[in-house]
Amino acid sequence: MGICISIASSEIHDQAEDQHHFHENVLYLTETIPSIGTHTHGSLYSKQGTKGLNQDAAILYQEYGIKGGAFCGVFDGHGKNGHIVSNMVRNRLPSLLVSQKYGVAKLEPTPESDNGRRPRKDLVKWKQACVSAFKVMDKEIKLQHNLDCSTSGTTAVVVVRQGEDLVIANLGDSRAVLGTMTEKGIKAVQLTTDLKPGLPSEAERIRNCKGRVLALKEEPHIPRVWLPHEDSPGLAMSRAFGDFLLKDHGLIAVPDVFYHRLSPNDHFIVLATDGVWDVLNNDQVASIVMEAESEQEAARTVAEAATASWKRKFPSSKVDDCTVVCLFLQDKQHPNSLAPET
Repeated sequence: MGICISIASSEIHDQAEDQHHFHENVLYLTETIPSIGTHTHGSLYSKQGTKGLNQDAAILYQEYGIKGGAFCGVFDGHGKNGHIVSNMVRNRLPSLLVSQKYGVAKLEPTPESDNGRRPRKDLVKWKQACVSAFKVMDKEIKLQHNLDCSTSGTTAVVVVRQGEDLVIANLGDSRAVLGTMTEKGIKAVQLTTDLKPGLPSEAERIRNCKGRVLALKEEPHIPRVWLPHEDSPGLAMSRAFGDFLLKDHGLIAVPDVFYHRLSPNDHFIVLATDGVWDVLNNDQVASIVMEAESEQEAARTVAEAATASWKRKFPSSKVDDCTVVCLFLQDKQHPNSLAPET
């Protein structure tokens, strides 16, 4: 496991001390102090690979915004100070997102409409808040004078649940997947697009800013971002916090934001860093979550399966860090007892 760096807002840091399951790379928070027997509808787990320090971070924040609301995210750091950046974003982004939406520093419940559903205009506000919060977060990282982030940074994929609505913000190549029940069993629905330099729209933006998109000869399947006239730094994603050496050459910290309206057949959301998705596909991950012994074991089970898959598929390669958050949208049941609503 990596090191927890307490570069965070005082609000989140204080809550972490009083209300948390705070174990290095992963952080669980709830707006009300959990009592004995309180049921957590989710789990999170980070498993260190063999590349060195674990640079991943993750958060699951229950009762975020409204009763039954949630904030969850995974952050995959890279570069010399990537572990510091991922922890900084993990600790700061939840309160920053709220402050951008409501204009206040403290998390406050938002009134619901008469039928208990979030008004559509509120989703527009969430999108604006995501874009604004990510922009401010990137500026705050840059202002850390004792932290060199010229070639260090982190990805981020965040899901906010408010009532029956999901707001998903993605930066980089971590991923969010929805597990929904069909007549043929659990089906994985990818909620985000992996933002890599090989995507035509991403490559076009980078090249329009004089950045270069090229793959190394020894790994032709991995396009990377390079400076105009230097073979550096070779970043394998097209959007990220930090990495300020490339910010004038097409790398941006603007998230893709998506919406999803939950249905009774939607059972869980899985967020994971690319260490998981490099070796397991969406449907495999969804099946692993469904077959896990409990909600609390689901994230660990996925991370362990990914690590085992790394060792089988790439026995001579170093294993990547694997970090997972599972948010259950309803009580977990045995797969045989589940059937889609018609």
